[in-house]
Amino acid sequence: MTHLMCRVQKFEIIAPYTLHVYFDDGTEQVIDFEPILRGELFSPLRDLELFNRVALDVEVYTLVWPNGADFDPAILHEWPNCKAAFIEMASHWESVGA
Repeated sequence: MTHLMCRVQKFEIIAPYTLHVYFDDGTEQVIDFEPILRGELFSPLRDLELFNRVALDVEVYTLVWPNGADFDPAILHEWPNCKAAFIEMASHWESVGA
């Protein structure tokens, strides 16, 4: 089994819960995270102020948030192929504070 090795180079917040993510191979993705902000780790990111505190971790080259939430950069890179499955999984996570 191979695992895609890629790095997030930079990102921009372009709308609520939506990031434009740029990768080291020259590709980019626009990702709306709102549908997956559920469960213990990701539900707190529904607080837009917390979501907007997203940062680039320059040791592992992915997006991270102050509450410990992060994503494998390969998932972000392949978001069009992973989106439906991730949304399906998230639909089963109990939202904290819901």
